[in-house]
Amino acid sequence: MSNFANNPDRSSWLHVDPHSDFPIQNIPFGVFLTRDDIVTIGTRIGDTAIDLGALHQLGYFDEIPLTDDIFLQDTLNDFIADGRQTWRAVRNRIVEIFDADNSILKSNVKHKDIVLFRLDEIEMQLPVQIGDYTDFYASREHATNVGTMFRGKENALMPNWLHLPVGYHGRSSSIIPSNISIRRPKGQTLPNGYESPIFGPSKAVDFELEMAFITTDANDLGDSISVNEAENYIFGLVLFNDWSARDIQRWEYVPLGPFLGKSFASSISPWIVTLDALEPFKVDSPKQNPEPLEYLRSSGKKSYDISLEVAIKPPNSKETVVCRSNFKNMYWNMSQQLAHHTVNGCPVNSGDMMGSGTISGSKKDSYGSMLELTWKGENPLKLNDGTERKFIQDYDTVIMRGYCKNDNLRIGFGEVSTKLLPSN
Repeated sequence: MSNFANNPDRSSWLHVDPHSDFPIQNIPFGVFLTRDDIVTIGTRIGDTAIDLGALHQLGYFDEIPLTDDIFLQDTLNDFIADGRQTWRAVRNRIVEIFDADNSILKSNVKHKDIVLFRLDEIEMQLPVQIGDYTDFYASREHATNVGTMFRGKENALMPNWLHLPVGYHGRSSSIIPSNISIRRPKGQTLPNGYESPIFGPSKAVDFELEMAFITTDANDLGDSISVNEAENYIFGLVLFNDWSARDIQRWEYVPLGPFLGKSFASSISPWIVTLDALEPFKVDSPKQNPEPLEYLRSSGKKSYDISLEVAIKPPNSKETVVCRSNFKNMYWNMSQQLAHHTVNGCPVNSGDMMGSGTISGSKKDSYGSMLELTWKGENPLKLNDGTERKFIQDYDTVIMRGYCKNDNLRIGFGEVSTKLLPSN
């Protein structure tokens, strides 16, 4: 089935600002609460949210084999499980309905009143029920920076890092959508100069700039996914702030890795942008040396040119952009991550989420965490209001944004915004 929804010359009868992340070529998927307190699956064009459950009930998807309740659920899991052919058919149909030359819905005032919502009339929800969450550590620049801090430049990368996408299993119950505030976590730390640990609030809460991809049902127990088929099982991407408490993490992580320092909260943007929408922005991955083992060797363009930024907004002040990076910097791409994840026969399910790991570039202002930007707090950042930050302070809001852009088109993710509150 052709991916004609990406036609850059197409326009919509809905108003779309020229700088919008959500033109008719995007068609992301999300879940929202309507003005009538009904939870529905929807999409967005410009600043208009579209109720796909109502659209389906009104007969606009009759030519596509969908169950009656596919968009009347509170998660996208079942829709995602239907597979890429269904995703593409639905996305193409939505584009047809809202094309500037199609007046069927445009001229039906009654149907428009049921289907269309202003953004201030809805409340975005977590788009999927995330059964399992894996976080990778796939940026060479980030891994090198962190390794240099704690092991020295000569031993920055562990011996396995250039041979496989390093990852760990995270805590899915603490993943939240944008605009949900979080509490400063508490735990054990071992401050400099102490011989025994102490208990209390973390003093080194940090953001991690990441992207995350959402999978469909991919394989049975014992089966694996090949690296060149992996994209068929990836529904789409979200922005991902994988919060970290560096002092808690530093004390606990040996020998089994992150635990309380990572499981207190992770924030995602509420609209999932499909791989189909991102197709025009595919690029080559960084050259890998040494060449990975055969099961990780991918062909064709597997990375995506997604510009990213992070801003810190203190209370009652304007924000300061502290980081600008790009998803294409990732040494290990998504296809390699999913292939490695399943090579041992681990099953992947609809709604599972895979975090990219912190996305850092080669320049200091492209480092994707405060740990790197301030180099363990030794070089505080100065914000626009004159205050300084080693790590994130109480009542700061961290905002992440991402978009793709070429000469013809801009496709974006909106933002993920989270305020840090004091610990209980």
